[in-house]
Amino acid sequence: MQTEVGRTEPVELVDEAAVRTAAERLRGVAVRTPLLVSPWSSALWLKPENLQPIGAFKLRGAYHAVAQLPPERRRAGVITHSSGNHAQAVAYAARAFGVPCVVVMPDGAVAQKVAATRRLGAEVVMVPPEQRLTRAEELAAQRGLALIPPFDHPDVIAGQGTVGLEIAADLPEVRLVLVPVGGGGLASGVATAIRALAPRAAVIGVEPELAADARESLAAGELRVWPTARTYTTIADGLRTSLSELTFAHLRARLDGIVTVTEEEIIDTARALLQQARLVVEPSGAVATAAWLHRRTELPAGPAVAVISGGNLTPELLARLAGAA
Repeated sequence: MQTEVGRTEPVELVDEAAVRTAAERLRGVAVRTPLLVSPWSSALWLKPENLQPIGAFKLRGAYHAVAQLPPERRRAGVITHSSGNHAQAVAYAARAFGVPCVVVMPDGAVAQKVAATRRLGAEVVMVPPEQRLTRAEELAAQRGLALIPPFDHPDVIAGQGTVGLEIAADLPEVRLVLVPVGGGGLASGVATAIRALAPRAAVIGVEPELAADARESLAAGELRVWPTARTYTTIADGLRTSLSELTFAHLRARLDGIVTVTEEEIIDTARALLQQARLVVEPSGAVATAAWLHRRTELPAGPAVAVISGGNLTPELLARLAGAA
């Protein structure tokens, strides 16, 4: 592993070998999603992670992290905190291994994501958004459960990196990879794989303007955490979390840049993906494509891939997107 020297102590960075190990773990579990030519340009390809069994890329990191636990530790059960997609991913992995699962979710989480997590057999605990991590840590200690973070763990990052591994294999000539940034696990993993296997490609993170803490952190050269009262104003519910020291170290070392998109651009892109690309995509999953559609002048030229991170949206929003002209 590489070492990134930060403001306090060194942080170990995930490497290509760890991503390849994750790919072996995920064989037969995660869907190897295809690259789809977009309806707007033959130079833009879409990586539809909304086609995963739980509707989002999160399955990759969650399953790999649960699989990496020592068997006796795993048998005691797992716990996580999540607004929805990672919740479903950990619940799915726990069910696959036949172990107990507890998920701490923030008040205001999308009802469909809460219900889907329960259907997968998890016990769901609802808390105010700012208490999700502390409550998960408390319950982990009380019940002897293994905590599977949504992004702040090397095994999770390595699992998410398999998205980049597949992109590099399927489109060797790629010159631009656009990836959503919330907690930074997906961007950290994808940037790790692309830097190793397609070094001529730039990896650009994409955030909502209303939750642009990663852009601010990278510009400042230090981790900046925005309050939940601020980040929870974006419709992109999967991108409301801030970076951790671990993901910040990865992005500072390996990300080539970051752009932001507006709420209007996110909705416009989710609508375009549904109506023109025929893909059901949640707002968080639409931001990478939104950057290509609305911020192209800020991006490097050449064959591009936009990662569609998930498709778990509400029936109300789906109807709104489908019914708009």
